[in-house]
Amino acid sequence: MTETGWPLIPREVLPPPVPVAKRAAQRGVPGPPAGRQLSMFGAETTEPSPADLAGLLAGPGHLGRMGGTARVSVRVDAAWRVHVLVGELVARGLKATWEPIEEGVRPDDLAAAEEAIITPEHQPAEDRPGDTAPGDEPPAGESGDPGPADSVPDGDEPDSDEPDPAPPRPVFEVRTAYSRRLNALANAWPEASAQLFLSGPRLRLWVAAAGSPRPGGWVLGLDPGKDRHAVEAALVRAGLAGRVSEDGRRYLISGARRLRRLAELVGERPSAAPEEFWPGNVVA
Repeated sequence: MTETGWPLIPREVLPPPVPVAKRAAQRGVPGPPAGRQLSMFGAETTEPSPADLAGLLAGPGHLGRMGGTARVSVRVDAAWRVHVLVGELVARGLKATWEPIEEGVRPDDLAAAEEAIITPEHQPAEDRPGDTAPGDEPPAGESGDPGPADSVPDGDEPDSDEPDPAPPRPVFEVRTAYSRRLNALANAWPEASAQLFLSGPRLRLWVAAAGSPRPGGWVLGLDPGKDRHAVEAALVRAGLAGRVSEDGRRYLISGARRLRRLAELVGERPSAAPEEFWPGNVVA
């Protein structure tokens, strides 16, 4: 007996079933280990969604709003992270762009720094070079300029134990386009962080943006300006209990069981990610 209102469609009218495309195994690429059980909430068993960008907001990501749209941006420290994140965002139906930026310089920080600069015109008179009061000239040999006794012989350079300055680290900003697809996330944030559920796809984005190995563990980057207690509680609920660094910029996960849990949740390593920078290769 059929239910009322349920139309009966003849079998010959229905389209033929679509065969499932099987991915050919690539030579030289090891497959998943035999007997490996996929996590119920892992990235490999959950459909990607724009809501997964909550994983970026739990870490160093930032949310922007304009009119009836929203976007998410995050700064990363390696080119491979750009490739992985752009691919993940496109897979969620979002347009993504990126650009290189100067390390640690935001437009608002730069404006504040420019206001704090003391120009020679506004420099106090007592601090201006060359404005020494009469009678206060330093004796010969005590000034900053080397005198005859302080001169360095030709061909001999003073020894310097100071190491060469490290080259600046590359920094890139990855961001989505303003989209209505992110409105649900924008309307619920930051209140939703108090009950945040970090599924595998969300952690996968977080690891791709700010995850790195440490001796005996794994580190997730944080934004010290956010409520770290809510994020820490979400990680504990996900089975990834750890500790926050003193400066509030890193969350350290240690222990063999927790590291296996993290590797199960984030899924297989993207092709653009180095093996040593993806969970599953860290020994506790």
